[in-house]
Amino acid sequence: MARTVAARYKDEMSDIINLRQARKAKARREKEAAAEQNRARFGRTKAEKLRDDKSKIRMDQSIDAFRRVARIEEPEDSQD
Repeated sequence: MARTVAARYKDEMSDIINLRQARKAKARREKEAAAEQNRARFGRTKAEKLRDDKSKIRMDQSIDAFRRVARIEEPEDSQD
């Protein structure tokens, strides 16, 4: 019928966690996310890389075609 004070507060308290384990788990998740990005970026065949490069060049040229003013390339500084 009547619950003890400890039993009443046990339901309201949060779980006890080990901060060291939580920190290591977070680091593992971040490392896995970085690895996933690297697999997507570097784990491709040569044909896939060439296709993506050509696609990027095509998109850049398409965007440049709609410019009102032509892009003027500045000469590189020489150290004479």
